Amino acid sequence: MAFKVALALCFVVAIAVPLDHLEGKGMAFRFPLFMLSALVVPLAWRGRFRPYPATADVLIVAPFLIDTLGNLAYVYDTFDATDDVLHTLNWILLVGAFHAWRYRRGGAANRLSRRDAWLLGAGLGALAIVGWEAAEWIVAETGAGGGLDLTYDDTVADLVLSTTGGMIGSALAVTVFPSRRARRANHA
Repeated sequence: MAFKVALALCFVVAIAVPLDHLEGKGMAFRFPLFMLSALVVPLAWRGRFRPYPATADVLIVAPFLIDTLGNLAYVYDTFDATDDVLHTLNWILLVGAFHAWRYRRGGAANRLSRRDAWLLGAGLGALAIVGWEAAEWIVAETGAGGGLDLTYDDTVADLVLSTTGGMIGSALAVTVFPSRRARRANHA
């Protein structure tokens, strides 16, 4: 809950307080999309199993909180590498959230080989960044939510870095969140 409250408070500040460094960041457009991250796990979970998948919930909200804090604290404009580092880190966390949910849930997907599980997570990360960049392009082209200042170089770099982060996140998660089959083999 702390991550979700912090995210909401960051947006209250970002939207209510006129900060020059937030011009062209599309904060009004980001607000509803970023806050959706706080609802993904609770809506998918709806009390259907115990315990609550807190790891997945925190991992899916964390990238949106980190990005918003980075914008508020003027870090993106102060340190050139911030966008690159956070695209990689945030996709590690997002793909980690997917695997935390997937391994928590079990079922047929939990019986995938480690290689197939890694590919599934890495592929989901790649699809997610393509969708994200497409949404940013729409915002930039339409001027919705205050528009965004984007370049082709930035878009391509974001695609590469986020896909790399997804690959790393998937590899880490497949190691950290072992499948039921792997857990049974370790206990045998």
